[in-house]
Amino acid sequence: MEKEILWSDRKRLWCGLPWTFTVYSMSEDRLFIKRGIFNLREDEVRLYRIKDLGLERSLLQRMFGLGTIRIVSSDSSLGNFELINVKNSSDVKEQLSSLVEEERQRKKVSSREFISFEQDEEDDGLDTE
Repeated sequence: MEKEILWSDRKRLWCGLPWTFTVYSMSEDRLFIKRGIFNLREDEVRLYRIKDLGLERSLLQRMFGLGTIRIVSSDSSLGNFELINVKNSSDVKEQLSSLVEEERQRKKVSSREFISFEQDEEDDGLDTE
């Protein structure tokens, strides 16, 4: 059963023109990246595997209405990756963030953050004063 594609766009050149052979698309549970013209490569990441999202917009990207979405995932093949020069990047990031949270709740997936506490070698953790 094919899922409905909720968003799709081409990676754009620095000037905003969609003249590349990379296509990004998103369904309600997966994000797809298709690259190439002669040798086609298709990658996908399940949304519940996405841990963190970030948005970066250089001056040139802002001038042309573009942005780069940085994605931290636990996917073994993609790992951390970027959606480069995406049109309406802020809206796409927010849509992706909402879908990730919905999918994580639906799959009952929680991420655990470990905070490490480092002590100085000279400090034994006891106050002697």
